Order: sequence, then C-alpha cells, then structure tokens
Amino acid sequence: MTCLSFILKGKKGSQEKAIPPHEDPVDRGFQIFSYKEMKLATRGFSQANKIGEGGFGPVYKGRLRDGRFVAIKVLSSESKQGVREFLSELTTLANIVHENLVSLYGCCVESNQRILVYNYLENNSLAQTLLDNGGRFDWETRVKICVGVARGLAFLHQDVRPHIIHRDIKASNILLDRDMKPKISDFGLAKLIPMNASHVSTRVAGTLGYLAPEYAIKGQLTRKADVYSFGVLLLEIVSGKRNTNTRLPVEDRYLLERVWALYERDELVAIVDPALNGDFAAGQARRFLEVGLLCTQDSLKLRPSMSAAVRLLTGNEARAKGPIARPGLISDFWVAGVGGKGFASATTESSSAAAPPSSPFSSRNDDTRASFTFTTVADRDD
Repeated sequence: MTCLSFILKGKKGSQEKAIPPHEDPVDRGFQIFSYKEMKLATRGFSQANKIGEGGFGPVYKGRLRDGRFVAIKVLSSESKQGVREFLSELTTLANIVHENLVSLYGCCVESNQRILVYNYLENNSLAQTLLDNGGRFDWETRVKICVGVARGLAFLHQDVRPHIIHRDIKASNILLDRDMKPKISDFGLAKLIPMNASHVSTRVAGTLGYLAPEYAIKGQLTRKADVYSFGVLLLEIVSGKRNTNTRLPVEDRYLLERVWALYERDELVAIVDPALNGDFAAGQARRFLEVGLLCTQDSLKLRPSMSAAVRLLTGNEARAKGPIARPGLISDFWVAGVGGKGFASATTESSSAAAPPSSPFSSRNDDTRASFTFTTVADRDD
C-alpha cells in the first residue's frame, strides 16, 4: 500500500500530514504513487532512463511493479500549486479518455514533490520520428496520423464538457504508440472553457510557427486557434517538412507560405514528401493540403471546426467549391510586430530547424512552457 503525503493549509499556516490513499474521500480516477515507488520505477531517476525534458521538468521512462512501462514527468519546484488544486486538476485530466489522447495513470504528491505518470508511447513523438530523423512513414500511416489527431482534437473541442482548448498543438506533442496510432499529449497548456464567453484574452503560450494570428497578435483564444495549429501540423505530415527552417533561403523558409504559393500555381501536390517516391494517392494528398489551408485561414469564420475537418479528411464532406482564400501567413505576424516588441512579453519561444522542439514524453527538449492552471472560457465561433 502506498502513502500520500501532502500539505494541509490551516488558519495558522501549513502542516504536513500523511494520508493513505484509501482514506482519500474522492474517487479521482487515477492512482496515487509514493515517491519511493517512483524512485524504484526509474532506478533512482537514472539519467539512462531520462527520455525528455518537458516544460516543467524532466521525463523518465519507468517500470511499475505490475510490469507496465510508463512516462514519469517530474514537475520542477517552480510549480506553486497546492495539493488540493493539483489533485483537482488531475482529476479533470484523468476523466478525459479517448483513443487519440495520452492517458494519465496517476501522480505522486509527497512533501514538495509533484510527479505525473502517463502511459508510455513506444514510437516517440511525430517531431522526432518523422521530422527530425526522416522517418519513412508510408502514405497510409500519414493518413492514419492526420485523421487520428483531428479526431482527438474534435473530442476535446466538442465532446468534453466544459470544452478544452489545447493551445499547443505541434508535432512534438503528438506521440505514437506501437501501432503508430497518434496520441495528443501535454494538456498543461489546455484551457477548460464553459459555454457563455466568446473568447478569453490570455498570456500567449504556444510555439511560433503553429500560432494562429489572432492568438499570437492579440492573445485572444478560441477553439479556432487549435484548428490553425492543426492545419500547420497537417502540412508538416504531408510534406515531411518542419513549418519553419531558418537554414533555407527566405522565400523557402516557411512551409505555409510555400504551400500557398504552390496552391496559387495549381501545383499543390509538388510539396508532398519526396521520401514517398510517388507512392501516395494524389487526390487524397491534395485534399489534405487544401484542408490544411482551410484550417489556417486568417479569418476564424473561414476555418472549419475540428469535427468538420475530420469529415473533410475522411471524404465524408466535400469542400465548398471555389478558390481558397489566402491563409494567415507567418510573414504577416512579423509585419504586425510578432517576434518584436509586441511579442517579447509573451511566454512563447520559437523553434527552428537547428533546435527542433521535442516531446515531453519521448525526447530530450521542449521549447514551450507549460502550466497546469486551467481557466474557464468558451467560444461561439464553431
């Protein structure tokens, strides 16, 4: 039997008190582990077991007593949450279950320790496997990943109550299991949103290159910001290229701008990953790229909802006839001051080809700060 030690704050200050898990009155839907168990699972938090460095601290591969392999995320001491708040937010996470979302198994809250335990994904992140190491994903696998991520996001946006905005959809936050099924990870930046507000003005937290214009410039967050990020991710998966590569000439540096230029010349399929050696469905590839352009429209009203994106990707809904409008391009961000003085106050760090972002569960670095504080807001635009 494990033991949960936590801080109870009373009128005269704070006191430490150990409470066995079976005495915890709330059925939280996840397991409470002791710090001793975490040390045993990771062999004393050995560097050999370290698999990543997330926004709040290092991540280790661990093996529990029952034989399960897990990802153990040790939050840094900068986390200021009280135990009750911490456990309350984890209870929310643990009850969000979908085949395309990473599963939370449990946590450790002992003295000042805050540790999260997730299911371990064997094939690392999409960023590491496809974009960094040139993984040779066949076309069917890419289709599976695109549709799976879309379904996971649609679930967060529409099926979960209150709805959830992820805020940091990117390749390093898409993990792959042994069957290459995608799992959306890192809900530390997610926002729980109710039904009665149009948007929330919030401190920008995300990754440059995936940020929607209205969020990057104005800090206004809706579900359509996730749609934009997904559109960029979709283009990355189809092309096998990162959204930004500072080693290329300026005209070729930004993937979305390259895709738009090809669309205007009616040469869209030319951006498909050459590693496929032509072994892909050209019509389907064009459809996926067009969906990517629709998702990255400058106008929120022109972006589809994630459930509509799923239907478009699977061919269950046809795109409206007519040309696609110009998307919100990264060059527009710089003209508006993003990356300059107006953006410097945001807690967002950009990634480049020279220093690619990585999954907090599967690789060595992460370029975005995370928070486990959820703010309740909503949007009515989809």
